[in-house]
Amino acid sequence: MDKVQLRRQLLQQRRSLPTTVWQENSDRLCQNLISLPLFQTAKTILGYFSLHQEPDLGGLFRSAAVWGFPRCVGQNLAWHRWSVGDSLQTGPYGIAEPEADAPPLSPSEIDLILVPAVACDRRGYRLGYGGGYYDRLFADPLWANIPSVGIIFEFAYLSALPVEPWDMTVSLVCTEDRVYSPYKINQ
Repeated sequence: MDKVQLRRQLLQQRRSLPTTVWQENSDRLCQNLISLPLFQTAKTILGYFSLHQEPDLGGLFRSAAVWGFPRCVGQNLAWHRWSVGDSLQTGPYGIAEPEADAPPLSPSEIDLILVPAVACDRRGYRLGYGGGYYDRLFADPLWANIPSVGIIFEFAYLSALPVEPWDMTVSLVCTEDRVYSPYKINQ
């Protein structure tokens, strides 16, 4: 199955989750994140605002960490500090994002990146939404070594995804059932 078909199938499966199951799974996933030493020691965490029944991380945003969220700027992500209560705007893909004048965050300030995904595989590859934003981010040497966690529901954790030469991996994958440490093969 190619990426387009797989993405369509998995997004439909995610959208078909009853709201109560989606929220329960999101809450369990957040508990798994909270138990991670990487999360517990992170001072600055990059996250995302849930869209189309992505796992909801909203319960984490009141933690003591500094939170950053992306703005789509051209073909790249620009990261800005955000706290509960700060205003948001709607970005080009209908995703909530910080205002353009929110304080920017640089790679040197970031301890952990929580990465939205349609699916992840056992090697740490992720299937995104097709824009390549996170692949470009992780290809940049300034961002490449920051720990990252692919965030998905268990049904979207697959043995292998179709991979292109530009696809980048995440450090860990977190679902409502557990946290996976991908095995790396000659990448």
